[in-house]
Amino acid sequence: MTSVLTELSLRTKSPSNRASAHFHRVFSVLIATAALCFPVEAGTKPKVLSVVMHSDLRVIDPIYTTAYITRDHGYMVYDTLLATDSHLKIRPQMADWKVSDDKLTYTFTLRDGLKWHDGQPVTAEDCVASLKRWAARDGMGQKLMDFTASLEATDAKTITLKLKEPYAYVLESIGKPSSLPAFMMPKRLAETPPDKSIPEQIGSGPFKFVTAEFQPGIKSVYVKNPDYVPRSEPPDWTSGGKVVKVDRVEWITMADPQTALNALQAGDIDFVERPPWDMLSILENDRRLVVHTLDAAGFQTFGRMNFLHPPFNNLKMRRAALLALRQKDVLDALTGNPKYYRLCGAVFGCDTPLATDVGSEVLVKGNGMAEARKLLAESGYDGTPVAIMAPGDVLAVKSQPIVAAQLLRAAGFKVDVLAMDWQTLVTRRTSQKPPKEGGWNMFFSNLTGQDIANPITHLQINGKGTNGAWFGWPRDSNMEELRDAFARAKSLEEQKEIATEIQARVYDQVIYIPLGQWTIPSVWRREISGVLDGPATPVFWNVEKTD
Repeated sequence: MTSVLTELSLRTKSPSNRASAHFHRVFSVLIATAALCFPVEAGTKPKVLSVVMHSDLRVIDPIYTTAYITRDHGYMVYDTLLATDSHLKIRPQMADWKVSDDKLTYTFTLRDGLKWHDGQPVTAEDCVASLKRWAARDGMGQKLMDFTASLEATDAKTITLKLKEPYAYVLESIGKPSSLPAFMMPKRLAETPPDKSIPEQIGSGPFKFVTAEFQPGIKSVYVKNPDYVPRSEPPDWTSGGKVVKVDRVEWITMADPQTALNALQAGDIDFVERPPWDMLSILENDRRLVVHTLDAAGFQTFGRMNFLHPPFNNLKMRRAALLALRQKDVLDALTGNPKYYRLCGAVFGCDTPLATDVGSEVLVKGNGMAEARKLLAESGYDGTPVAIMAPGDVLAVKSQPIVAAQLLRAAGFKVDVLAMDWQTLVTRRTSQKPPKEGGWNMFFSNLTGQDIANPITHLQINGKGTNGAWFGWPRDSNMEELRDAFARAKSLEEQKEIATEIQARVYDQVIYIPLGQWTIPSVWRREISGVLDGPATPVFWNVEKTD
């Protein structure tokens, strides 16, 4: 490490090397504090995993936000009652379950040995409070509560959920590996209003969060939870035994990808979640590194409008914006390589049971600009600027706002590009105020294939407005009726028919704008093994590090 830091010290004499200077500062802090931080026996060299994630971590309540970096933090610190394996089967995690013959009563029994990080036992009352807080924020949880007659702790280890009518997605809701999983936390924390952040990080998961070392913009630190009792089954996606094989995991913030890759190749970093696409060929030829795609289904990138304020509270203006966008332009700017993307207008993902191209033809072909200009002229657009939030620090979301701004201007919109970092966007998108008062009109993000798999789990198509819809807050009673019908569907054919209607309505009302699918590998040093695949990756249980 000394030689790399010396080189970076020389490079940072130039003001153009701020990223390298940041790297130097980060590792100077780590070297100075490391001896005080490792919970290992004297004389034993600690196993420390140094990781560069896709984003800085600032929001640390995994129920407050759907940001994937906060979900990843959640899987470190918290656990779930149920989990999903690679065959899309729901498996026991903190609890097992039984279902009554009439399909109306689900009984969950907590397994032995569960403790919170403060040493207190996990109880059913904790889990009931956690489920209620989660369900207030999550679209799939909201739908589960629509079908729920009661949810209560019938003794210290038993949770009883009773339904008004049979509902096929009870287990899938509680065990999904999505951006808002049903993480369990102590009752005193779970009783925090869902629109407020919890005051401390106490979970029962395989790692403990080191609050004293949390430095947003620099690092987040996790240490092995010695009281965690893993399940006996092999790990598979988010299911099975979460066996921790390192003493400490450090998420190091490096906004400059080149600096992160230099550190990886020098051995100062062990794992980089999302390397730049244009560097992959170099990384693949480096025998010291492993380049592998952890989530084969990849992501859907999308645009989201704010339905509360002009201009996008007007359907014609939303349609004009959709018609102006071109998937190929967005994906070329994002990845720079067709190997890693696919033009796709399917709301529920291409090559899936619910895939259809209904309504998406113009968006995928990218030939709607003339119609966009005509529709905008007819709409009465008064020149109100479109405030697009544009984060510059996260590879997977930095190009979309720039491309969209150019295309919207070409269609006749005035556009204000609001430069910020991703964590600022994550906070600002919660604001329902007008753009001039700290709100927004449009932003871009990504969802995994699991998060768009069906109308119940899909974040974007919730039509409950300010009473439960995702950021942007579309209110659409017809959409909610269709989602209810899907939840009651008795066959795959019936589900497909309803899903096609939903997709047609997404495009007709411009609920959101699907902009295609993409994948990206992660890269790590060969001294690292046991990295698990899955849609909620990376996770850091099962990971080993050799000297």
